Amino acid sequence: MNTRKMKALAIALTSVMIFMLAACSSQEGSSPQSPAAEGGDSSSKEVTITFQNIYPDPSTPSYEMMRQLVDQYQKDHPNVKIELDSLNTDQQKLKLKTQAASKEVPDITIVNPAAQMKPFVEAGLLAPLNDMVDKDGLRGLYQDGLLDYYSFDGNVYAVPDGNNIEVVFYNKEIFEKAGIKEIPTTFDELLEVVKTLKAQGITPIAIGEKDSWTGSFLFMNVLLRTNGPGFLQDVMDGKKTFNDPAFIEAVDAFQELVQAGAFPDGATSIDYNAGGNIFRTGQSAMYIMGTWETGAIDASSVAGKVGAFQFPTVNGKGDLNEYMLAPGSAFAVSANSEHLQETKDFLHYFSTEMPKVQFELKNAVGSGHKIEGDFKAAGYSDLAVSLNDLFKNIKGGDLAFDNTMNPAVTQAHLSSIQNLFVQKVDSAQVAQEHQAAFEANK
Repeated sequence: MNTRKMKALAIALTSVMIFMLAACSSQEGSSPQSPAAEGGDSSSKEVTITFQNIYPDPSTPSYEMMRQLVDQYQKDHPNVKIELDSLNTDQQKLKLKTQAASKEVPDITIVNPAAQMKPFVEAGLLAPLNDMVDKDGLRGLYQDGLLDYYSFDGNVYAVPDGNNIEVVFYNKEIFEKAGIKEIPTTFDELLEVVKTLKAQGITPIAIGEKDSWTGSFLFMNVLLRTNGPGFLQDVMDGKKTFNDPAFIEAVDAFQELVQAGAFPDGATSIDYNAGGNIFRTGQSAMYIMGTWETGAIDASSVAGKVGAFQFPTVNGKGDLNEYMLAPGSAFAVSANSEHLQETKDFLHYFSTEMPKVQFELKNAVGSGHKIEGDFKAAGYSDLAVSLNDLFKNIKGGDLAFDNTMNPAVTQAHLSSIQNLFVQKVDSAQVAQEHQAAFEANK
Protein backbone atom coordinates (compact mmCIF):
# COMPACT_ATOMS: atom_id res chain seq x y z
CA MET A 1 0.00 0.00 0.00
CA ASN A 2 1.63 3.27 -1.03
CA THR A 3 2.29 5.92 1.58
CA ARG A 4 -0.20 8.41 0.19
CA LYS A 5 -3.06 5.90 0.24
CA MET A 6 -2.08 4.62 3.67
CA LYS A 7 -2.08 8.12 5.13
CA ALA A 8 -5.36 8.98 3.43
CA LEU A 9 -7.10 5.98 4.91
CA ALA A 10 -5.50 6.47 8.29
CA ILE A 11 -6.79 10.04 8.33
CA ALA A 12 -10.20 8.83 7.26
CA LEU A 13 -10.29 6.19 9.95
CA THR A 14 -9.13 8.50 12.70
CA SER A 15 -12.03 10.81 11.82
CA VAL A 16 -14.47 7.92 11.97
CA MET A 17 -16.68 9.54 14.56
CA ILE A 18 -17.48 12.87 12.86
CA PHE A 19 -20.86 12.99 11.12
CA MET A 20 -23.02 15.97 10.29
CA LEU A 21 -26.25 14.86 11.92
CA ALA A 22 -27.68 18.07 10.54
CA ALA A 23 -27.10 16.70 7.06
CA CYS A 24 -29.29 13.71 7.88
CA SER A 25 -32.05 15.91 9.24
CA SER A 26 -31.64 18.90 6.91
CA GLN A 27 -34.73 17.91 5.00
CA GLU A 28 -37.05 18.17 8.01
CA GLY A 29 -40.32 19.66 6.95
CA SER A 30 -40.05 18.21 3.43
CA SER A 31 -39.85 14.47 3.79
CA PRO A 32 -36.59 13.01 2.40
CA GLN A 33 -38.63 9.98 1.41
CA SER A 34 -41.03 11.91 -0.77
CA PRO A 35 -41.06 11.15 -4.52
CA ALA A 36 -40.10 14.75 -5.28
CA ALA A 37 -37.00 14.48 -3.15
CA GLU A 38 -35.90 11.35 -4.97
CA GLY A 39 -36.40 12.37 -8.53
CA GLY A 40 -40.18 12.41 -8.79
CA ASP A 41 -40.53 11.93 -12.57
CA SER A 42 -41.00 8.17 -12.25
CA SER A 43 -43.58 8.32 -9.42
CA SER A 44 -46.24 6.53 -11.47
CA LYS A 45 -44.14 4.00 -13.41
CA GLU A 46 -44.08 0.48 -11.99
CA VAL A 47 -40.44 -0.38 -11.23
CA THR A 48 -38.74 -3.45 -9.78
CA ILE A 49 -35.15 -2.99 -8.55
CA THR A 50 -33.08 -6.05 -7.74
CA PHE A 51 -30.89 -5.35 -4.71
CA GLN A 52 -28.14 -7.92 -4.30
CA ASN A 53 -26.62 -7.68 -0.82
CA ILE A 54 -24.54 -9.53 1.77
CA TYR A 55 -26.91 -9.18 4.73
CA PRO A 56 -28.59 -12.62 4.82
CA ASP A 57 -28.75 -13.07 8.59
CA PRO A 58 -32.00 -11.69 10.11
CA SER A 59 -30.41 -11.69 13.58
CA THR A 60 -27.89 -8.96 12.66
CA PRO A 61 -28.39 -5.18 12.86
CA SER A 62 -27.11 -4.81 9.28
CA TYR A 63 -30.04 -6.90 8.06
CA GLU A 64 -32.43 -4.84 10.21
CA MET A 65 -30.98 -1.60 8.79
CA MET A 66 -31.52 -2.83 5.24
CA ARG A 67 -35.08 -3.96 5.93
CA GLN A 68 -36.01 -0.67 7.59
CA LEU A 69 -34.73 1.41 4.68
CA VAL A 70 -36.16 -0.84 1.97
CA ASP A 71 -39.57 -1.02 3.66
CA GLN A 72 -39.71 2.75 4.18
CA TYR A 73 -38.71 3.48 0.59
CA GLN A 74 -41.35 1.13 -0.78
CA LYS A 75 -43.95 2.70 1.50
CA ASP A 76 -43.08 6.19 0.24
CA HIS A 77 -42.75 5.02 -3.38
CA PRO A 78 -45.69 2.61 -3.97
CA ASN A 79 -44.67 2.15 -7.60
CA VAL A 80 -41.22 0.80 -6.64
CA LYS A 81 -40.58 -2.76 -5.56
CA ILE A 82 -37.16 -3.62 -4.10
CA GLU A 83 -36.40 -7.29 -4.68
CA LEU A 84 -33.73 -8.53 -2.26
CA ASP A 85 -31.12 -11.09 -3.25
CA SER A 86 -29.40 -11.76 0.08
CA LEU A 87 -26.28 -13.95 0.04
CA ASN A 88 -23.22 -14.55 2.16
CA THR A 89 -20.01 -12.93 0.93
CA ASP A 90 -18.51 -15.81 -1.04
CA GLN A 91 -21.86 -16.80 -2.53
CA GLN A 92 -22.39 -13.24 -3.70
CA LYS A 93 -18.92 -12.98 -5.24
CA LEU A 94 -19.43 -16.23 -7.14
CA LYS A 95 -22.91 -15.29 -8.32
CA LEU A 96 -21.77 -11.84 -9.47
CA LYS A 97 -18.91 -13.40 -11.44
CA THR A 98 -21.40 -15.61 -13.27
CA GLN A 99 -23.79 -12.70 -13.83
CA ALA A 100 -20.97 -10.50 -15.11
CA ALA A 101 -19.94 -13.13 -17.64
CA SER A 102 -23.40 -12.94 -19.18
CA LYS A 103 -23.66 -9.16 -18.66
CA GLU A 104 -26.66 -9.62 -16.37
CA VAL A 105 -25.49 -7.70 -13.31
CA PRO A 106 -28.42 -6.90 -10.95
CA ASP A 107 -29.59 -3.30 -10.60
CA ILE A 108 -27.61 -2.96 -7.36
CA THR A 109 -24.81 -5.34 -6.45
CA ILE A 110 -21.92 -5.60 -4.03
CA VAL A 111 -18.32 -4.99 -5.06
CA ASN A 112 -15.11 -4.69 -3.10
CA PRO A 113 -12.62 -1.83 -3.43
CA ALA A 114 -9.60 -1.29 -5.65
CA ALA A 115 -8.30 -4.40 -7.44
CA GLN A 116 -11.42 -6.46 -6.80
CA MET A 117 -13.83 -4.12 -8.55
CA LYS A 118 -11.48 -2.99 -11.33
CA PRO A 119 -12.36 -5.83 -13.77
CA PHE A 120 -16.06 -4.97 -13.56
CA VAL A 121 -15.30 -1.31 -14.27
CA GLU A 122 -13.02 -2.16 -17.19
CA ALA A 123 -15.72 -4.42 -18.65
CA GLY A 124 -18.17 -1.49 -18.60
CA LEU A 125 -20.58 -3.31 -16.28
CA LEU A 126 -20.91 -0.60 -13.61
CA ALA A 127 -22.52 2.81 -13.97
CA PRO A 128 -20.61 5.95 -12.90
CA LEU A 129 -22.26 7.44 -9.81
CA ASN A 130 -20.81 10.96 -9.83
CA ASP A 131 -24.24 12.51 -10.39
CA MET A 132 -25.67 10.52 -7.49
CA VAL A 133 -22.93 11.29 -4.95
CA ASP A 134 -22.89 14.97 -5.93
CA LYS A 135 -26.63 15.27 -5.31
CA ASP A 136 -27.75 16.85 -2.01
CA GLY A 137 -24.27 16.62 -0.46
CA LEU A 138 -24.02 12.81 -0.33
CA ARG A 139 -20.32 12.86 -1.24
CA GLY A 140 -19.56 14.96 1.82
CA LEU A 141 -21.15 12.43 4.17
CA TYR A 142 -18.33 9.93 3.50
CA GLN A 143 -14.98 10.05 5.25
CA ASP A 144 -12.39 12.07 3.38
CA GLY A 145 -10.54 10.00 0.80
CA LEU A 146 -12.70 6.90 1.24
CA LEU A 147 -14.46 7.13 -2.14
CA ASP A 148 -11.04 7.06 -3.83
CA TYR A 149 -10.93 3.29 -3.29
CA TYR A 150 -14.06 2.96 -5.44
CA SER A 151 -13.05 5.44 -8.15
CA PHE A 152 -11.35 5.04 -11.52
CA ASP A 153 -10.42 7.78 -13.98
CA GLY A 154 -12.31 10.40 -12.01
CA ASN A 155 -15.54 8.41 -11.73
CA VAL A 156 -17.05 6.96 -8.55
CA TYR A 157 -18.46 3.49 -9.29
CA ALA A 158 -19.61 2.38 -5.83
CA VAL A 159 -20.45 3.74 -2.38
CA PRO A 160 -19.13 1.83 0.67
CA ASP A 161 -21.02 0.41 3.60
CA GLY A 162 -18.16 0.79 6.08
CA ASN A 163 -14.53 1.45 6.88
CA ASN A 164 -13.05 -0.99 9.36
CA ILE A 165 -9.97 -2.48 10.99
CA GLU A 166 -9.20 -6.05 12.05
CA VAL A 167 -9.07 -6.73 15.80
CA VAL A 168 -9.16 -9.70 18.16
CA PHE A 169 -12.54 -9.96 19.84
CA TYR A 170 -12.43 -12.04 23.02
CA ASN A 171 -14.94 -13.40 25.51
CA LYS A 172 -13.94 -12.01 28.92
CA GLU A 173 -15.99 -14.59 30.78
CA ILE A 174 -14.31 -17.51 29.00
CA PHE A 175 -10.86 -16.00 29.57
CA GLU A 176 -11.58 -15.61 33.27
CA LYS A 177 -12.92 -19.14 33.69
CA ALA A 178 -9.88 -20.52 31.84
CA GLY A 179 -7.55 -18.65 34.20
CA ILE A 180 -6.24 -16.25 31.54
CA LYS A 181 -5.53 -13.01 33.33
CA GLU A 182 -3.65 -10.98 30.73
CA ILE A 183 -4.47 -10.04 27.16
CA PRO A 184 -1.71 -11.36 24.85
CA THR A 185 0.44 -8.65 23.29
CA THR A 186 2.96 -10.99 21.61
CA PHE A 187 2.41 -13.92 19.29
CA ASP A 188 4.07 -16.30 21.74
CA GLU A 189 1.61 -15.19 24.41
CA LEU A 190 -1.26 -15.71 21.96
CA LEU A 191 -0.05 -19.25 21.30
CA GLU A 192 0.05 -19.94 25.06
CA VAL A 193 -3.52 -18.67 25.39
CA VAL A 194 -4.56 -20.95 22.52
CA LYS A 195 -2.92 -23.96 24.16
CA THR A 196 -4.48 -23.18 27.54
CA LEU A 197 -7.95 -22.95 26.04
CA LYS A 198 -7.51 -26.03 23.88
CA ALA A 199 -6.40 -28.09 26.89
CA GLN A 200 -9.70 -27.20 28.58
CA GLY A 201 -11.80 -28.28 25.61
CA ILE A 202 -12.55 -24.70 24.51
CA THR A 203 -12.33 -23.65 20.85
CA PRO A 204 -9.75 -20.85 20.97
CA ILE A 205 -10.51 -18.88 17.76
CA ALA A 206 -13.70 -18.98 15.69
CA ILE A 207 -13.40 -18.87 11.92
CA GLY A 208 -15.45 -19.79 8.87
CA GLU A 209 -12.76 -20.77 6.37
CA LYS A 210 -15.14 -22.20 3.79
CA ASP A 211 -15.23 -18.55 2.74
CA SER A 212 -11.50 -18.48 2.11
CA TRP A 213 -11.01 -14.73 2.54
CA THR A 214 -11.33 -15.14 6.32
CA GLY A 215 -8.07 -17.08 6.69
CA SER A 216 -6.34 -14.70 4.32
CA PHE A 217 -7.46 -11.68 6.34
CA LEU A 218 -5.99 -13.20 9.49
CA PHE A 219 -2.80 -14.32 7.73
CA MET A 220 -2.24 -10.84 6.31
CA ASN A 221 -2.26 -9.44 9.83
CA VAL A 222 0.62 -11.78 10.68
CA LEU A 223 2.47 -10.59 7.56
CA LEU A 224 1.80 -6.97 8.53
CA ARG A 225 3.66 -7.66 11.75
CA THR A 226 6.63 -9.56 10.27
CA ASN A 227 7.16 -7.10 7.40
CA GLY A 228 5.39 -3.86 8.28
CA PRO A 229 3.05 -2.17 5.77
CA GLY A 230 3.51 -2.38 2.02
CA PHE A 231 4.69 -5.94 1.34
CA LEU A 232 2.32 -6.62 -1.56
CA GLN A 233 3.02 -3.23 -3.11
CA ASP A 234 6.75 -3.99 -2.93
CA VAL A 235 6.13 -7.30 -4.72
CA MET A 236 4.18 -5.57 -7.47
CA ASP A 237 6.91 -2.92 -7.78
CA GLY A 238 9.60 -5.61 -8.10
CA LYS A 239 11.30 -4.65 -4.84
CA LYS A 240 10.51 -7.96 -3.12
CA THR A 241 9.27 -11.44 -3.95
CA PHE A 242 7.05 -13.83 -2.03
CA ASN A 243 10.20 -15.76 -1.19
CA ASP A 244 11.18 -12.91 1.12
CA PRO A 245 12.03 -14.00 4.70
CA ALA A 246 9.22 -11.84 6.12
CA PHE A 247 6.62 -13.76 4.11
CA ILE A 248 8.05 -17.16 5.06
CA GLU A 249 8.17 -16.07 8.70
CA ALA A 250 4.49 -15.12 8.51
CA VAL A 251 3.59 -18.53 7.04
CA ASP A 252 5.55 -20.25 9.82
CA ALA A 253 3.72 -18.28 12.51
CA PHE A 254 0.33 -18.84 10.93
CA GLN A 255 0.95 -22.56 10.77
CA GLU A 256 1.89 -22.55 14.44
CA LEU A 257 -1.61 -21.28 15.21
CA VAL A 258 -3.21 -23.98 13.06
CA GLN A 259 -1.05 -26.77 14.48
CA ALA A 260 -1.77 -25.61 18.05
CA GLY A 261 -5.46 -26.29 17.41
CA ALA A 262 -6.49 -22.66 17.39
CA PHE A 263 -9.43 -23.13 15.04
CA PRO A 264 -12.58 -25.27 15.00
CA ASP A 265 -12.37 -28.77 13.60
CA GLY A 266 -13.47 -28.77 9.98
CA ALA A 267 -12.90 -25.02 9.64
CA THR A 268 -12.88 -25.23 5.84
CA SER A 269 -16.45 -26.57 5.85
CA ILE A 270 -17.77 -23.72 8.04
CA ASP A 271 -18.88 -20.56 6.22
CA TYR A 272 -18.37 -17.00 7.40
CA ASN A 273 -21.79 -16.58 9.03
CA ALA A 274 -21.55 -19.89 10.87
CA GLY A 275 -18.01 -19.04 11.98
CA GLY A 276 -19.18 -15.77 13.46
CA ASN A 277 -22.02 -17.53 15.23
CA ILE A 278 -19.54 -19.85 16.95
CA PHE A 279 -18.21 -16.79 18.76
CA ARG A 280 -21.52 -14.98 19.14
CA THR A 281 -23.08 -17.99 20.86
CA GLY A 282 -20.22 -18.34 23.35
CA GLN A 283 -18.66 -21.44 21.79
CA SER A 284 -15.21 -19.91 21.25
CA ALA A 285 -12.97 -17.59 23.21
CA MET A 286 -11.76 -15.35 20.37
CA TYR A 287 -12.72 -14.11 16.92
CA ILE A 288 -10.19 -12.28 14.74
CA MET A 289 -12.27 -10.19 12.38
CA GLY A 290 -13.15 -6.68 11.22
CA THR A 291 -14.85 -4.18 13.47
CA TRP A 292 -17.99 -4.49 11.34
CA GLU A 293 -18.82 -7.43 13.61
CA THR A 294 -19.34 -5.15 16.62
CA GLY A 295 -23.06 -4.56 16.14
CA ALA A 296 -23.78 -8.26 15.62
CA ILE A 297 -21.78 -9.17 18.73
CA ASP A 298 -23.64 -6.58 20.79
CA ALA A 299 -26.94 -8.01 19.56
CA SER A 300 -25.95 -11.58 20.44
CA SER A 301 -26.00 -13.79 23.52
CA VAL A 302 -22.44 -12.73 24.45
CA ALA A 303 -23.29 -9.03 24.59
CA GLY A 304 -21.55 -7.38 27.53
CA LYS A 305 -19.00 -10.18 27.82
CA VAL A 306 -16.76 -9.18 24.90
CA GLY A 307 -13.68 -7.00 24.68
CA ALA A 308 -11.21 -6.42 21.86
CA PHE A 309 -7.45 -6.06 21.55
CA GLN A 310 -4.92 -5.36 18.82
CA PHE A 311 -3.29 -8.20 16.95
CA PRO A 312 -0.02 -8.92 18.79
CA THR A 313 3.55 -8.43 17.65
CA VAL A 314 5.26 -11.41 15.98
CA ASN A 315 8.79 -12.29 17.07
CA GLY A 316 9.13 -8.77 18.44
CA LYS A 317 8.09 -7.19 15.14
CA GLY A 318 5.24 -4.91 14.26
CA ASP A 319 3.40 -1.86 15.56
CA LEU A 320 0.14 -2.57 17.40
CA ASN A 321 -1.36 0.63 15.97
CA GLU A 322 -0.99 -0.63 12.39
CA TYR A 323 -3.99 -2.64 11.23
CA MET A 324 -5.43 -4.59 8.38
CA LEU A 325 -7.54 -1.81 6.90
CA ALA A 326 -10.89 -2.71 5.42
CA PRO A 327 -12.62 -0.11 3.28
CA GLY A 328 -15.98 -1.80 3.14
CA SER A 329 -17.81 -3.73 0.54
CA ALA A 330 -19.77 -1.26 -1.55
CA PHE A 331 -22.98 -0.77 -3.49
CA ALA A 332 -22.61 -0.48 -7.27
CA VAL A 333 -25.24 0.03 -9.98
CA SER A 334 -25.44 -1.98 -13.19
CA ALA A 335 -24.64 0.07 -16.27
CA ASN A 336 -27.28 -2.00 -18.06
CA SER A 337 -30.05 -1.46 -15.52
CA GLU A 338 -33.45 -1.04 -17.17
CA HIS A 339 -34.29 1.46 -14.44
CA LEU A 340 -31.00 3.29 -14.07
CA GLN A 341 -32.33 6.59 -12.71
CA GLU A 342 -34.81 4.94 -10.36
CA THR A 343 -32.04 2.67 -9.07
CA LYS A 344 -29.76 5.62 -8.43
CA ASP A 345 -32.60 7.44 -6.67
CA PHE A 346 -33.12 4.50 -4.31
CA LEU A 347 -29.38 4.04 -3.66
CA HIS A 348 -29.06 7.77 -2.96
CA TYR A 349 -31.82 7.50 -0.36
CA PHE A 350 -30.36 4.30 1.09
CA SER A 351 -26.84 5.78 1.37
CA THR A 352 -28.04 9.06 2.85
CA GLU A 353 -30.26 7.49 5.50
CA MET A 354 -28.03 4.50 6.28
CA PRO A 355 -25.70 6.17 8.84
CA LYS A 356 -28.63 7.53 10.86
CA VAL A 357 -30.31 4.11 11.08
CA GLN A 358 -26.99 2.37 11.80
CA PHE A 359 -26.37 4.76 14.68
CA GLU A 360 -29.85 4.11 16.09
CA LEU A 361 -29.30 0.34 15.82
CA LYS A 362 -25.99 0.61 17.72
CA ASN A 363 -24.21 -0.55 14.56
CA ALA A 364 -22.18 2.51 13.59
CA VAL A 365 -18.71 1.33 14.66
CA GLY A 366 -16.62 1.14 11.49
CA SER A 367 -18.99 3.33 9.51
CA GLY A 368 -17.72 4.78 6.24
CA HIS A 369 -19.73 7.91 6.92
CA LYS A 370 -18.73 10.80 9.11
CA ILE A 371 -20.53 10.33 12.40
CA GLU A 372 -20.96 12.86 15.13
CA GLY A 373 -22.50 11.82 18.38
CA ASP A 374 -21.76 10.62 21.88
CA PHE A 375 -21.68 6.86 21.55
CA LYS A 376 -21.64 6.28 25.29
CA ALA A 377 -24.57 8.61 25.89
CA ALA A 378 -26.43 6.93 23.02
CA GLY A 379 -26.21 3.63 24.86
CA TYR A 380 -23.40 1.99 22.90
CA SER A 381 -21.60 -0.87 24.61
CA ASP A 382 -18.26 -0.64 26.35
CA LEU A 383 -16.94 -2.74 23.46
CA ALA A 384 -18.05 -0.18 20.89
CA VAL A 385 -16.65 2.72 22.89
CA SER A 386 -13.29 0.97 23.33
CA LEU A 387 -13.07 0.30 19.59
CA ASN A 388 -13.75 3.96 18.88
CA ASP A 389 -10.69 4.71 20.99
CA LEU A 390 -8.58 2.36 18.86
CA PHE A 391 -9.63 4.22 15.72
CA LYS A 392 -8.21 7.45 17.14
CA ASN A 393 -4.63 6.12 17.19
CA ILE A 394 -4.34 4.32 13.85
CA LYS A 395 -0.96 4.82 12.18
CA GLY A 396 -1.87 3.02 8.96
CA GLY A 397 -1.57 -0.53 7.73
CA ASP A 398 -2.41 -2.64 4.68
CA LEU A 399 -5.36 -3.55 2.50
CA ALA A 400 -6.44 -7.17 2.19
CA PHE A 401 -4.72 -9.40 -0.38
CA ASP A 402 -7.79 -9.56 -2.61
CA ASN A 403 -8.07 -5.76 -2.64
CA THR A 404 -4.47 -5.45 -3.82
CA MET A 405 -3.50 -8.27 -6.19
CA ASN A 406 -5.25 -9.28 -9.41
CA PRO A 407 -7.93 -12.02 -9.24
CA ALA A 408 -5.73 -14.85 -10.57
CA VAL A 409 -2.98 -14.29 -8.01
CA THR A 410 -5.58 -13.76 -5.31
CA GLN A 411 -7.23 -17.10 -6.04
CA ALA A 412 -3.89 -18.91 -5.83
CA HIS A 413 -3.23 -17.17 -2.51
CA LEU A 414 -6.65 -18.01 -1.06
CA SER A 415 -6.32 -21.67 -2.03
CA SER A 416 -2.78 -21.86 -0.65
CA ILE A 417 -3.73 -20.37 2.74
CA GLN A 418 -6.92 -22.41 2.96
CA ASN A 419 -4.86 -25.57 2.42
CA LEU A 420 -2.88 -24.78 5.58
CA PHE A 421 -6.02 -25.48 7.60
CA VAL A 422 -6.01 -29.00 6.19
CA GLN A 423 -2.34 -29.96 6.24
CA LYS A 424 1.05 -28.63 7.25
CA VAL A 425 3.14 -27.46 4.29
CA ASP A 426 6.76 -26.38 4.05
CA SER A 427 6.63 -22.59 4.33
CA ALA A 428 9.17 -22.11 1.54
CA GLN A 429 6.86 -24.13 -0.71
CA VAL A 430 3.91 -21.89 0.19
CA ALA A 431 6.01 -18.85 -0.67
CA GLN A 432 7.02 -20.35 -4.01
CA GLU A 433 3.38 -21.16 -4.83
CA HIS A 434 2.60 -17.49 -4.39
CA GLN A 435 5.60 -16.34 -6.41
CA ALA A 436 4.83 -18.73 -9.27
CA ALA A 437 1.24 -17.47 -9.43
CA PHE A 438 2.45 -13.88 -9.43
CA GLU A 439 4.98 -14.49 -12.20
CA ALA A 440 2.39 -16.30 -14.31
CA ASN A 441 -0.20 -13.52 -13.99
CA LYS A 442 1.73 -10.28 -14.22
